Amino acid sequence: MSLPQPDHGVLRKAQRGDERAFSIIVRAYQIPVYNYVLRMVGDRSLAEDLTQEVFLRVFQGLPRFSLRSKFTTWLFQVTKNRVLDELRATERRPRAVVDLDDIPPLEVLDAPFERLEAIDAVWRAVEALNVDLKMALLLRDVVGLSYTEIADSLEVTLATVKWRIWKAREDVQLSLAREGIEVFEEREAPAVAAPATLAPVPVLAPPALPAA
Repeated sequence: MSLPQPDHGVLRKAQRGDERAFSIIVRAYQIPVYNYVLRMVGDRSLAEDLTQEVFLRVFQGLPRFSLRSKFTTWLFQVTKNRVLDELRATERRPRAVVDLDDIPPLEVLDAPFERLEAIDAVWRAVEALNVDLKMALLLRDVVGLSYTEIADSLEVTLATVKWRIWKAREDVQLSLAREGIEVFEEREAPAVAAPATLAPVPVLAPPALPAA
């Protein structure tokens, strides 16, 4: 199921600089943005900072946003661009080791609940994906965007999105198979899976907005 779009009345007020209306938008979308960013950068503190920066960019760009477009598509375009900027800036620096227990778990599909080790294995496999595959997979299975929304957000073709998601799932499944773990049903490419169920994550404070 795709993310719902914000109420147009609230969105129009936010475009005019109404901070209360913008706070409503932040509360509605900060958790999916945060989860996506966290899975991309692997650092909770950095993910919180980047999420704040994403919403600041959104606030600054809202006056130019066309109501004919989907807000969620644009939101994740902004998010993608900020994440890519960060990854490019840090690619030559060694990454800190992140305890998987500090990252909200993803529901493991088609596996007994007691096999909790499969959850860690899933995220290790996702972490090993290249950036393009990881972005597409997370937007689908963590954020819950439609294939069309993902294509628009990543600014690639629909066929490319379907292939990347299929390839990402295949790579994850192969990685898990090497550990003797099955978490996905067998599918033909390109396949569609139900979005993952997310565990609750801390709610961030609304981003600091520029003074009027």
